[in-house]
Amino acid sequence: MSVNISLFLDKNPEIKSQINQVLKDKENFTITSQEAETKIAEIVNDLELDENQINELIGDKNVDPYLNPVLYKVSKPLAQSGKHILILKGNLAPDTAVAKLSGKYLSSGKFTGIAKVFDCEEDTTKAILAGQIEAGDILVIRYEGPKGGPGMREMLSPSAALIGRGLGKTVGLITDGRFSGGSHGIMIGHVCPEAFEGGPIAIVENGDKISIDPNNKELTLELSQQEIQTRLNNWQRPKMPIQKGVLAKYAKVVQPASKGAITW
Repeated sequence: MSVNISLFLDKNPEIKSQINQVLKDKENFTITSQEAETKIAEIVNDLELDENQINELIGDKNVDPYLNPVLYKVSKPLAQSGKHILILKGNLAPDTAVAKLSGKYLSSGKFTGIAKVFDCEEDTTKAILAGQIEAGDILVIRYEGPKGGPGMREMLSPSAALIGRGLGKTVGLITDGRFSGGSHGIMIGHVCPEAFEGGPIAIVENGDKISIDPNNKELTLELSQQEIQTRLNNWQRPKMPIQKGVLAKYAKVVQPASKGAITW
């Protein structure tokens, strides 16, 4: 039987150091997963720990210390319902948006902030690195959806920049683009309808107040419906960013993110 490698090493830096030394001592600096498991098992055996002590070291009562599963049982999930992927709706995302709570700071409750609006990922990143973003802001990155991007790019740079500047817990980020599974922070993606299709995210202005409420699964632009409709009536669709080629064809036929951003 093998110990759950990632959990065990994360919780036991001294043992991790021993494993690293084993790697350094190997002439060709290579090691198979089986070798790693064997070495960890030897160290654990030397410590003469019983199963309860291993559980205590790992510190996670929901994970079997002798298994490192890829698929978890429905009766014993990696994350409980509502604690991982959460679908939000509201006047800012009438057709839904997606929040990923694992590794995030949003699960503690409602977050309300002031909008700072950008029409592309690059401008957002520049503003963060220039120190123009502060605690309490909610960054709105639009025209990055399946049609507006086109292609629904991953908002990796701005999300990483927020964490790098220590703003992960105090600044939100909302986009009609997407995020990777490794993103951290207060992140809402897949906002539908996207800006290019005239969704409400298209008419958000700097200084607007936005609320993210995971408990009630709501994403709200704090404006009257009358003001929202007035802005939508005055909105004009921007020019398609790409006019020719495969991406232009893609942008014309792609379905919204809420339907999988599929084409046919």
